[in-house]
Amino acid sequence: MKEKLTNYIRAAYPVVYITTFEEPRIESDLKAVCDNLGYGLRCWSITEGLLDVTTGAAQDLQDPIDVLASIPEMPEKTVVLLRDFHAFLGDETQPINPLIARTIRDLVRTLKTRQQCLVICAPLLRLPDELEREIVVIEHELPGRSDLGAVIDGIVESAGLPMIVGDEKERLLDSCMGLTTSEAENALALSFVEVAGLSPAIVARQKAEAVRKGQLLEIYENPGSLDDVGGLDALKAWLLQRQDAFGSRAKEFGLPSPKGLLMVGLPGCGKSLCAKATAAAWERPLLRLDCGRLFGGLVGESERNLRRVIQVAEAVAPCVLWIDEIEKGLSGSSSSSSTDGGTSARVLGSMLSWMEEKTAAVFVIATANDVSALPPELLRKGRFDETFFVDLPSEEERQKILEIHINKRGRDPKLFDLVSLAKACDQFSGAEIESAIVAGMFAAFESGQELETSHVGEAIKETVPLAQTAREKISSLRDWAKTRARPAATLVGKSLGRKLEPLS
Repeated sequence: MKEKLTNYIRAAYPVVYITTFEEPRIESDLKAVCDNLGYGLRCWSITEGLLDVTTGAAQDLQDPIDVLASIPEMPEKTVVLLRDFHAFLGDETQPINPLIARTIRDLVRTLKTRQQCLVICAPLLRLPDELEREIVVIEHELPGRSDLGAVIDGIVESAGLPMIVGDEKERLLDSCMGLTTSEAENALALSFVEVAGLSPAIVARQKAEAVRKGQLLEIYENPGSLDDVGGLDALKAWLLQRQDAFGSRAKEFGLPSPKGLLMVGLPGCGKSLCAKATAAAWERPLLRLDCGRLFGGLVGESERNLRRVIQVAEAVAPCVLWIDEIEKGLSGSSSSSSTDGGTSARVLGSMLSWMEEKTAAVFVIATANDVSALPPELLRKGRFDETFFVDLPSEEERQKILEIHINKRGRDPKLFDLVSLAKACDQFSGAEIESAIVAGMFAAFESGQELETSHVGEAIKETVPLAQTAREKISSLRDWAKTRARPAATLVGKSLGRKLEPLS
C-alpha cells in the first residue's frame, strides 16, 4: 500500500479513493509516505474538522464544501485525507450535490500543478459518474502475516506474556488471517481475558463471527470428517492424495497448489458432506459461499461483492472455499444481457478468471445438482482439477451409510440387520436413508420400544425415493456423466446404466 501511495503522489494523481475499514492503518501508511516524500499531511472529518498532522493546528471546518475550498490556500506538496467522504458523494437514491462535484472537478487542475493530492478514505465505494474519470480507486488489502504478527507481539507485550514463536505463532497467525488488525487485536484480547493466554481456537471462533457479519460467506468451525461419508472411495482417495499439497514440502517438490474440484450428482448423495469433510481432513478453514448472496440490486454491487469474497478467501488461505449449488447462481449468465444488464455474465467472467489465475492457496469445491444449467465455460479444464459424478449409493455403500447414521444416534449397528435394510432401500440416496432411520425412531418412540430393524424397515417401505419421482432427470444426468465426469465411487461405473425399478 505504501508503494502504491508513493507512486500515485509522485505521479501527481489529484484524487485517490481508498476503500477500507482500517482507517488507522491508512493514516499511518499515509503519514509514513508523506514524511518520506517531504509532503505535509492534513486530515479532515466531519466531527473533528481539519487537522494539520505536522503542527497539530486545527480548523473548525465541518462543511465539506468549505474544506474543499480551503485546499488551494494550503502549501504546495500537501496531502489532504478526507475521512468517510463517501457520505457526500451521493448514492442510488440521492445524486451527488452538484456544488461538491463541480468543486472537485475544478480542484483537479489546481492539485496537479501544486503537487497536492486529495485522498478519500471510506469503507464503501461511491463513485458518481461525474467524477469517475477524475479519481483513481485503490482497494486496501487485508493485513498480511507480518502486520498480524506485529499485532500478536503487541498483545503479548501489553499482557506480559512470554514471547510466542515457532509453530505456536504460526497457528495463531493462521487463525488471524482474514481479520483486520483491529478485529485481530480484539480477538486476541478476548482470548487473553477468557483463558489468560492466546488461543487459536478462540481467535478462529471470533473470525467466524466476523466473516458471518459480511453476509456473503459462512465459516464452519467443526465441518466433520471423511469417516462420516459412506462410500465414495474414489473421491476420498483423490482428496487424501492432495491433503499435504499446500505445504512447503509440496512446493519444494515442484507441485502446484490444487485448484479445486466440481462435484455433480443427485441431491442427498453426499456432495455437501464431502465438501465439509475435505476441510477437516486437510485441517484447513472451510468457507461457504451461497452464489445467490453475490447479487445485489445496486449497479456494481454484485461485482463488488465478488471482490470482497475473493479478498477474504485469499486472506484466510490456505483454505477450502465451498460454492454450494453453483448452478443456481450462474445459470442465467447466457441470457444475462437481456435479463439483468449483463451482471451475471460479468460476475461469471470475473469468477472464472480468478479460478484459473489465482495464486493464493484457495481450494474451490463447487457442488451442482443440475449440470444442464451450468455454463460450458465452467466445465472446461483449467477451472477445476477434476469433475466427479456422485451417483446413488451401491448396496455396500448403503450398508455403510446405515451403520454411520445408526451409530450417530447412539445405537449399536451390530444389533441391526444392515444387509436386509440395505437391500430394501435400493435406489435411496444417503439423505433418504437418514430420513428413514429418523422416521423409524419416531415410530419406536411413539410405541415405547427401542429402535429395531423392523422400525427402520417399515419407514423404508413408506418412502418414495427421488429415483422414482425424478427418473428421467437422473437418467439424463447419468448419461452425461458417462463420458464427462469421473465416478466418485469405484462401483459407480457399473451402476451408471442401472435400471430404476420400483421397490417390491
